[in-house]
Amino acid sequence: MYGTSPGKQAGPPTGPAPWPKRPGAKPSTPWRRKVFREHLGLQRAGLAIGIDIGGTKVAAGVVDTDGQILSEARRSTPGSDPRAVEQVIVELVAELGADHRIRSVGIGAAGWMDLDGGTVLFSPHLAWRNEPLRANLQRLLRRPIFLTNDADAAAWAEWRFGAGQGEERLVCITLGTGIGGAMVLDGRVERGRFGVAGEFGHQIIMPGGHRCECGNRGCWEQYASGNALGREARILAAANSPVAQELLAAVGGRPDRITGAIVTELALAGDAACRELLDEVGEWLGLGLANLAAALDPGLFVIGGGLCSAGDLLVEPARKAFARNLTGRGFRPAAGIELAALGPNAGLIGAADLSRVSRRLRR
Repeated sequence: MYGTSPGKQAGPPTGPAPWPKRPGAKPSTPWRRKVFREHLGLQRAGLAIGIDIGGTKVAAGVVDTDGQILSEARRSTPGSDPRAVEQVIVELVAELGADHRIRSVGIGAAGWMDLDGGTVLFSPHLAWRNEPLRANLQRLLRRPIFLTNDADAAAWAEWRFGAGQGEERLVCITLGTGIGGAMVLDGRVERGRFGVAGEFGHQIIMPGGHRCECGNRGCWEQYASGNALGREARILAAANSPVAQELLAAVGGRPDRITGAIVTELALAGDAACRELLDEVGEWLGLGLANLAAALDPGLFVIGGGLCSAGDLLVEPARKAFARNLTGRGFRPAAGIELAALGPNAGLIGAADLSRVSRRLRR
């Protein structure tokens, strides 16, 4: 349905390779744990508020040192006005801080931050362009503020409290409308030389392929995201394919209403066509992960985001395609591929914890 899917391209090996077992993480000695705690400030106590700013909602929670959410609050994202978003953050902090003694506030948002963590260089959902957000909020809240990318926050949470615990070189991939990503290497969020690392969804995986919103063609997220799954399902349904009749029935005969979430729901219920579509998305996912493994050599990939509700229907094809396309396959250790453990709260948990332990905190 995508033309030639990555698992069926010409060239050896032609059959699926056996999925290699993930090598165990290196044992963490008491000395190493002590150094990490002292180096990163992980021993710091106190409660923190984490705030995850999305395109439609702003979620906030009080988080303890074990990554547990003690209380939560939410608001709708107030359009794209930066001042209105700041006011929502002020309201959430006041509401959650009324019953808790708060040490700091961490904020995760989609977009590029400067290396100092004070300015949002660009955000796709909000009208933030070189916005000095940390200074603005410190003036309004009179509290320590930590600002980070939402994918970085989620990766940190999975490394500290979720599926990535014990892994020294972790890559997190989030599958939703597009593909986000982040890295935690040797106990630090790796942001790159200019602070904009992790845009994995825009590696070009099919030259001349589907047009991406970034302006390029053939980006990975055009083949392995929730949007890609919905697009291919709409194409199939619009052709009135006999294998798409259950899919059409689910949307009242309106192909334009089909989304990746609907396809996933039907696949989980057993629909063969939807399972085939998910299988193809999984193959593209595995191919992109193999590319990342060749460049980054992580010990573990953690896959999060809304599309992961498909579970093994997505991950098993990804594992097979990864093993089949990994450079040096059969002669090298292979990274594991696991589903994220913390769900949609990973961003706010990670932002809160980073605000507590990061040395970039400013008062």
